[in-house]
Amino acid sequence: MAASRINIINFYGSSNMIYFQARTFSSSSVAQQMVKPPVQVFGLEGRYATALFSAASKQKSLDAVEKDLVKFQGQMKTDLKLAEFIKDPSIKRKLKAEAFKKIGASLNPATSNLLSLLAENGRLGKLNQVINAFKLIMAANRGEVVCEVVTAKPLDADNKGKLESALKAFLKQGQTILLTTKVDPSIIGGMIVSIGDKYVDMSVSSKIKKYTDIINAAV
Repeated sequence: MAASRINIINFYGSSNMIYFQARTFSSSSVAQQMVKPPVQVFGLEGRYATALFSAASKQKSLDAVEKDLVKFQGQMKTDLKLAEFIKDPSIKRKLKAEAFKKIGASLNPATSNLLSLLAENGRLGKLNQVINAFKLIMAANRGEVVCEVVTAKPLDADNKGKLESALKAFLKQGQTILLTTKVDPSIIGGMIVSIGDKYVDMSVSSKIKKYTDIINAAV
């Protein structure tokens, strides 16, 4: 039986440059070419981030690429003109790609090529998600497990400490936890926890929705 074929982001090394290219490969071919990340990330942003991790691994430039992306992500938050340029659908892809080639001149080649590819494919709107996905992979590569906890009200230091201790029970030997907390009053109570690639919704709002759906189904 012929090997199944899947659509992924592939890359090629040439001198000091890494060229990303969307192509269709057999699953066996992909397995031989890709450097597998320590954690799986999903969606379109996950595919770009995984390809970037593999490419940067081969170039031994993971830290440099992460530094580039973190800095660029910060610029997107503070530079309104840059943010508007990225979001503006009236600007042609070709113009955006040319602009990002100039921007990428001072960046690592892998970072530069990622930005150009996103621009050419009209995917710049996914840039922030791609960066977050890459950061998640890099954290896992260092043995760090990213954990985000969403609560209806801010956690005090005591409760945050107890929560962090409880979450450490999910870690493997040698791993460390990177805990961030967010407040979202709309969940009413309880919490939503994402740790690594696991997600648990223990919010009051999700329980209310569950019971509402049951009631509606019974009517």
